[in-house]
Amino acid sequence: MMKLTDKGIREIKDAPKRIHEAVKTLEAMGGKLLAFYMVMGEYDYVGIAEAPSDEVAATFLLGLGASGTVRTTTLKAFTVEQLAAIVAKLP
Repeated sequence: MMKLTDKGIREIKDAPKRIHEAVKTLEAMGGKLLAFYMVMGEYDYVGIAEAPSDEVAATFLLGLGASGTVRTTTLKAFTVEQLAAIVAKLP
């Protein structure tokens, strides 16, 4: 989830170009964007992506933050199958 910074909103006309560039960067790192939306409410954008590791995801997100146009809030998601494997390990 992303919120535009003051810089991001001032440069909003460049947002589509920045988003396409970010997708290319993610793909070069071995990741894949599954969905991206501009949303209304507390956040400005929601992106759903896969990365080969948490380290790759963190590196990508730090790069987004360093651009100065967005601040990110991340959520790590688990599939139902992963959830089943996790709860199977409970005592």
